[in-house]
Amino acid sequence: MNNKAFGNYKVIPIVHQEGFEPPRPPESADDGMLSLYASHQTIYPRSVSGLFSNWRWGMVWLTQIIFYGLPWLEWGQRQAVLFDLASRRFYIFGLVLYPQDFIYLTGILVISALSLFLFTAVAGRLWCGYACPQTVYTEIFLWIEKKVEGDRSARLRRDAQPWSLDRGMRKSTKHFLWLAVAFWTGFTFVGYFTPIKQHGVDLLQMSMGSWEVFWTFFYGFATYGNAGFMREQVCKHMCPYARFQSAMFDKDTLIVTYDTERGEPRGARSRKADPAQLNLGACVDCSLCVQVCPTGIDIRKGLQYECIGCGACADVCDEVMDKMGYARGLVKYTTEHAMQEHWTQSQTLRHVLRPRILVYTAILATIVIAMVTSLALRKPFRVDVIRDRGVMARVVEAGKIENVYRLQVMNATETDQRFKVTVSGLPGLEVTSDNELTVPAAQARWLVVRTQLPPEVAPPGSHPIKFEIESIDMHVHDAEKSVFLVPQ
Repeated sequence: MNNKAFGNYKVIPIVHQEGFEPPRPPESADDGMLSLYASHQTIYPRSVSGLFSNWRWGMVWLTQIIFYGLPWLEWGQRQAVLFDLASRRFYIFGLVLYPQDFIYLTGILVISALSLFLFTAVAGRLWCGYACPQTVYTEIFLWIEKKVEGDRSARLRRDAQPWSLDRGMRKSTKHFLWLAVAFWTGFTFVGYFTPIKQHGVDLLQMSMGSWEVFWTFFYGFATYGNAGFMREQVCKHMCPYARFQSAMFDKDTLIVTYDTERGEPRGARSRKADPAQLNLGACVDCSLCVQVCPTGIDIRKGLQYECIGCGACADVCDEVMDKMGYARGLVKYTTEHAMQEHWTQSQTLRHVLRPRILVYTAILATIVIAMVTSLALRKPFRVDVIRDRGVMARVVEAGKIENVYRLQVMNATETDQRFKVTVSGLPGLEVTSDNELTVPAAQARWLVVRTQLPPEVAPPGSHPIKFEIESIDMHVHDAEKSVFLVPQ
């Protein structure tokens, strides 16, 4: 066979050796198709009880009591927690925050990020396994599914059978309950931005605004789809945290781990059998650790990015070990170093508190203390000074120079406040307009302030001045800088 050139490529002859059989063409078109994607296998998680399961359900109750209950709490004559976007005020119990207090939102986000880094470095994906909304609502939806359709084996058996009236009724009931929970979740979410009682009245009267309708149903159907259908697909393919979590892990991070040295070689045996005589490890190869996993992985294959660290496999494995009369801990929370060095629990915990953890903790504590201190020392009002662009500077009676300003005074308390405005910075500078203002509770008001300067006191140009605002009722002062313009 001669080599033939095809552009930059050449056809190279294949030399058949003895015993070599060339590949045969597919018998049909279907046989020759190659799928680039693994088909999705429906996961039927088995119910499990134990220490980590109790912790997980404890977090479900805690987070949902807070989420569903907080909008219904009252603080004085208003909702305790309300992010009123229309009036640009955020109410958090006794705090009234304005958009100018954005620094506190930044602080909360920084604290959340550092907390995630700290918890992940200490014990892996604690957030994912116990407090993430995806995990929490998946647990709730699985509980509903179990109550309506039965346990794992019953669901598997029923789904393998043809459709029947019983199966249809159970499926319909399940989805009705899922939709009810999802819709109530969307309604509650909107209740943090629209007063929830008024939102409920508008719902009953079918008079909700377009945005309230959109976000109620959007958040509700997102909950229904993510927790009811997508489940582990969100954790495995949509959540970015699963991809970069390894950057926060090291060999002293507590993770759910299978003790390969103790468990292998695995194999089935009777309870009375001696594993040593059968040359078997402690793992009885029951596959229950796979059946209870919400993402469907086999922890015996080592740490995988799909693992959310929920500890369900550890709980069910401990149950199996108890039934077999073996020691617990074949699957447990431990570190790679602890497994390699055979450390005790106290030795493991001492190595967990490594310099990296101490640095994270110190930074987090510093930011929290600074934020709490700033909130405690926060003044009960805020002031913004804006020059009136329509009247930059002008000469008025007696040759005086006048500048006009607009002051926005924001009352950050739950009571009315009276304010007095004075100005300083140049000799003879004074306020010639009304300099007192009453601002209702948690409201903002504008005050037009006219300032005049005697002629020839200052040369032409821009001169720094200071507005001093005093709360007459609370005897609190604040100051804002501005400039006074003297024309040529």
